[in-house]
Amino acid sequence: MKKIEAIIRKSKFEDTKVALYDAGIEWFSYWDITGLGKSTEEQIVRGQVFQSNYIHRRMLSIVVRDVNLEKTVNAILNSAWTGETGDGKIFVYDIEETFRIRTRESGTDALYNK
Repeated sequence: MKKIEAIIRKSKFEDTKVALYDAGIEWFSYWDITGLGKSTEEQIVRGQVFQSNYIHRRMLSIVVRDVNLEKTVNAILNSAWTGETGDGKIFVYDIEETFRIRTRESGTDALYNK
């Protein structure tokens, strides 16, 4: 089993969500994050334009079976890509064990994407 963490542009979240659904990934967690980087972003507040090195992104967390790793990563790469600096990053980790609390299933049986 693998855990995929992807940091993407907020503007590409809907495209990425659809691509993940199309790839058979029907469950994942996400949250808004703020990071620091070399690049800057323009923010408009009450008509004023501000330059900021605080970068607002969305982080996705997905646990998949090993057989679903490649199609999940490719779905994110293809849907979140703009070709510009700041498209994001994808990290892949090994997962030792998974448990579904409700049914007490463990291992790959505890995951949703069969």
